[in-house]
Amino acid sequence: MTAEDMDPLLQKMDDELAGWSEPAERLRYALAKDELVLYCQPIAALSGAVRFPMAEVLVRLHEEEKALLPPGQFLPLFEHYRLMPDLDRWVVGKVVQHLARGSRIPRFTVNVSSQTLEDPAFPKAVAIELVSASVRGTALHFEISEADTIARLDASVRFATAIRAVGCGLLVSGFGHRTATFLPLKTLRPDYVKVDGTIVRKLLTAPAAEAKLKAILRVGEVMGYQVIAEMVEDQDILVRLKALGVAYAQGFGIQQPHPIERIAVAAGTG
Repeated sequence: MTAEDMDPLLQKMDDELAGWSEPAERLRYALAKDELVLYCQPIAALSGAVRFPMAEVLVRLHEEEKALLPPGQFLPLFEHYRLMPDLDRWVVGKVVQHLARGSRIPRFTVNVSSQTLEDPAFPKAVAIELVSASVRGTALHFEISEADTIARLDASVRFATAIRAVGCGLLVSGFGHRTATFLPLKTLRPDYVKVDGTIVRKLLTAPAAEAKLKAILRVGEVMGYQVIAEMVEDQDILVRLKALGVAYAQGFGIQQPHPIERIAVAAGTG
């Protein structure tokens, strides 16, 4: 986002947050008072007995909350004020609380911002949350975007090493969108690779898209990662993904995001 794009956002926030001298202070207040809410989108296993072995965590605003900006303008403000590590810590804390209460979905994936990748204290904060709640590290996997694995490979490697020491897993998301190189995957050795939606959506109409997906699958057999197809919206695509041997799929054609409390609580308690 450019400075020109950001200026109207900051002005809008100033208008809506009259009485607050510092927008950054208002964002910290929102975290402290839990003015955000977690959603999640399940990731389906395309074979096996457990249909939804994991889900991606998403951050939303309370619909009735008028003090903060709408969701499309929310994350850029955290990024602008260098508060993404604070937000990511808040997300991890809330997800761990849900896991501690019991969850039909046994594993959650959490997106890691570029700023958090550079924060050496973040993995320790994750470890403290897990130990305090008696939750196993394997219940959390962290998603690093393909863009960050290219632009911040050293930071990604440091993060991956530290987060694995805590017992958590690793995903690379949006893979195949920017590059055809597998070097970041070879270096990071993720547990899962999410194939970018631009490939998945063209699977039935563009031979090059299927060829790229097949290459990602072949490399996965060698490196040991499993493949997740993201942005699956069409049942015909889902059938093709199964035929190609893709292990997991996620998208509106499978299940839309819902508040985490609605689909993550153990059977009989929610």
